[in-house]
Amino acid sequence: MKKTHEFDVCIVGSGVGGGPVAYELAKAGYKVGVLEKGKWFTESDFFKDEQLGRHRVFRSQFRDERHTLEEPNGDGSWSRDTTAQFWGGNIVGGASNFMSGYFHRLKPEDFRLVSEYGEIEGANTVDWPISYDELEPYYTKVEQLVGVSGRVVQHPHLEPRSTKDFPFPPTAEHPVAQRFDLACRKLKLHPLPMARAILSVPFNSRMSCEYSGYCGSYGCHSGAKGSSRAALLDDAVAGGNCKVITQAKVYRLNSDENGRVSSVDYFDKDGASVRVRAKVFVVACYAIESARLLLSSKGHKHPDGIGNNRGQVGKNLHCCAGGTGHGVFKLNKLTDPEAKQLKIRGPFFNRALQDWYVIDDRSVSDKPIKGGTLDFVFDPPSPTAEAAGLKWEGDNLLWGTPLKQKIKSHFTQSKDFKFEVFCDWLTNDECYVSLDPDERDKWDQPVAKVRAGFHPHDEKVAQYLVDRGVEVMKAMGADEAWGNVFTSPTSNLVAGGCRFGNDPDTSVLDRNCRVHDCDNLYVTDGSFMPNGGSVTPTLTIYANAFRVADKILEEMSQL
Repeated sequence: MKKTHEFDVCIVGSGVGGGPVAYELAKAGYKVGVLEKGKWFTESDFFKDEQLGRHRVFRSQFRDERHTLEEPNGDGSWSRDTTAQFWGGNIVGGASNFMSGYFHRLKPEDFRLVSEYGEIEGANTVDWPISYDELEPYYTKVEQLVGVSGRVVQHPHLEPRSTKDFPFPPTAEHPVAQRFDLACRKLKLHPLPMARAILSVPFNSRMSCEYSGYCGSYGCHSGAKGSSRAALLDDAVAGGNCKVITQAKVYRLNSDENGRVSSVDYFDKDGASVRVRAKVFVVACYAIESARLLLSSKGHKHPDGIGNNRGQVGKNLHCCAGGTGHGVFKLNKLTDPEAKQLKIRGPFFNRALQDWYVIDDRSVSDKPIKGGTLDFVFDPPSPTAEAAGLKWEGDNLLWGTPLKQKIKSHFTQSKDFKFEVFCDWLTNDECYVSLDPDERDKWDQPVAKVRAGFHPHDEKVAQYLVDRGVEVMKAMGADEAWGNVFTSPTSNLVAGGCRFGNDPDTSVLDRNCRVHDCDNLYVTDGSFMPNGGSVTPTLTIYANAFRVADKILEEMSQL
């Protein structure tokens, strides 16, 4: 006989889409079960080791489960390969354990791209079914509860706020921030302190940042980073109403003759199938996998998968368009105090520019177009990888004295600063998730196939912003400055695939993220987003999950 569990609410996934729902419903007294494919790790498992980010224990394994990725070759054909690049974090809290924590809000115009900027041929852009004002209280809630440190400053694209400032003071800043501010003001730009989901002071049994430099791509040793586990699930479980079942690979949502979800099935760590029954179900297992799960869950009322009666599940996937750039400062060209300052390790660069969030430049377009954000950051310390990359000079392999001199120069005679560009990846007909007809995972389930077509408009916007970033680096005094645009899908920050909207013919979810054809199933990860905005979407996913949690609470009170 199949083992079973029963809860009031069953949530698939424990990241930023699932954590808020579990937290709020458990706090309200409901019995909540969270099914997580990975294991439970805590702060003691994360330590300051440059190799830690590569440890296989935190990620899904390619040999066990992978995705199929199709990308355009530029000549009308498509490449096809298997990849594990989209697995961001196979542990309780998901990829939020390894995020950098850049927590920008979307702007009001991000909710109405078509109304503001018009349609773009070849893009499936739509306005959101909700407004910024509806989400604003939940942005505020995340900033306080998850913990966002920063300082609000006035600038041309500052979004409306119900609070004057962030609830926690800014994290410690590297001296290069002063150099950045001076250069930007000379360029008549508006340098912004970066809002980070990293505690600058202790809060709610979590320690403040230790400024080790091991942040983005690394788990947080102090608990300062606002992962779903550290900020929400630890408390939810301690309250007694929330149970997190780890190593639970959910493979099917079962539906009854009326089309409602009646249970979910998962494989436990031993490969045995276990069933979970509940009144309400929430899917939040990352955009690609959420679409895969719905497509895999066929039933009497859902012959093509739950939510897919109109062929919309998996459609309108989007990544994060943009690029990266660098500025290298030769320390021997600076004064001793300046060089000493730039050698400091630990504090964050913590600066951003949103002067081009809307681009009004006739050299680019005859009308204003949506632009993006530039975040100026440090890469985590990775001396082994950096040294390995220095062994080449063009096509020639260096060794002996030339290699030693190059390594010495890299680590002691120069300093490299980085910027990242974020802009919209326009949804289009060639970017979607489907089930691969041939490739299967270790549980003999079809894997997700990701087709990652991009719109040429994205390249144009990204190149404009990268060029502006290079100009800023040069104004700061960088001896070398360069940047690149990328069109390949990012390994993280993927969203869409279960778009929300008012029209069931063009969306999977209603405005409250409930599946149109299944009234007890919600999707609360980034799948709901019609577009990602020109920032990292994590804060918005968090905020929307808290918003949907309130809607579920209203629904539960009527049951």
